[in-house]
Amino acid sequence: MHNSSTAPTTKTKVGSLLPTDASFKRKRGVFQKDLQHMMYGFGDDPNPLPETVTLVEDIVVEYVTDLVHKAQEIASKRGKLLTEDFLFLIRKDSPKLHRCTELLSMNEELKQARKAFEVDEEKLASAD
Repeated sequence: MHNSSTAPTTKTKVGSLLPTDASFKRKRGVFQKDLQHMMYGFGDDPNPLPETVTLVEDIVVEYVTDLVHKAQEIASKRGKLLTEDFLFLIRKDSPKLHRCTELLSMNEELKQARKAFEVDEEKLASAD
């Protein structure tokens, strides 16, 4: 039975965003084109319903926002948000962790290649 004399309690996760006017200020539709292409790549229709894309966008933005808030909580002890904070949060999700480490290593390789290319360009320019 429900006791009507007690006040209703609401349990919310710490750091979670509730879609209120004050906390949910973002431009909707920013990722819609990208999400349409991704959805098609994963087997959806080439032109998915706008409502579906909006729903997927809301889910993705909520997930990323929640992940960033959790990473910020971890980093608050140190005072600086690092890539390792995100890797720590996804450590139990093996496919995500492997993909992230792969992308990070590719990013490092690209940085080194750009740096080497700039050095080669400088050598060519000084040789003229």
